[in-house]
Amino acid sequence: MSQVQPQQVITKDKVVLNVDAVVFFKVRPEEQWVKASEYNVNNFEAQIEMLARTTLRNIIGTMEMSEANVGREKINAELKDQLSQQSKDWGIEIMRAELKDLQPPPDIQESMNNVIKADNLRLAAQNQANARELEADGFKRAAIKSAEGKQQAAILEAEGQRQATIKIAEGDAEATKLRNEALTTYFKDTAVTYKELETIATSLKDNAKIIVPQGNATSLILNELDHTRQMLPIPIPTETKNDKSHNSK
Repeated sequence: MSQVQPQQVITKDKVVLNVDAVVFFKVRPEEQWVKASEYNVNNFEAQIEMLARTTLRNIIGTMEMSEANVGREKINAELKDQLSQQSKDWGIEIMRAELKDLQPPPDIQESMNNVIKADNLRLAAQNQANARELEADGFKRAAIKSAEGKQQAAILEAEGQRQATIKIAEGDAEATKLRNEALTTYFKDTAVTYKELETIATSLKDNAKIIVPQGNATSLILNELDHTRQMLPIPIPTETKNDKSHNSK
């Protein structure tokens, strides 16, 4: 393992970052690679650290600060790949290369923190607005459902009243039809007389005087009724005790 000392790296957008990393490597066990690590490079540990520092400056120098800040995985992969390519003749196998820290200057860090804070506040306000919108939409839907329910109830009530009115009218019409059929069937020849009697009966309730032509069928019926009333026996009043005393004297 080689500890890459912290260094300052300038990004593509001219921001100075403090960067340090760590590289994990091993010497290959085969004899030829052990000799290569001894003869092909002078102090391979120091060389790997120097190579890692230079490679980091090259990689981050092509990136903007915001890109480098979120692209650590990309930097790690590219650093490992370039170290492997450049040290392949040294008998060294690069196991892993990783950034330990990537720190912007304090003023930029504070600005970044403010941006993050503003974004969080914006998201919170947006979420709150969405929640209020959903709540208002819920109230609106509930009001619509209630209005639709009342409207439907009113429609059903009106329809019921309409059907009841129709049934009553149909009943009255049926009764009139049956009465007319009865008059036509059973009083075919005396329909006029029946109507006159019906009128007389109504008028007698009010003690009205009725003039009926002599010889009319109606007059015959009335005369018969009057004759019947004359034939009814008149009850004899019973004597009281006072009347008996008076007669004995």
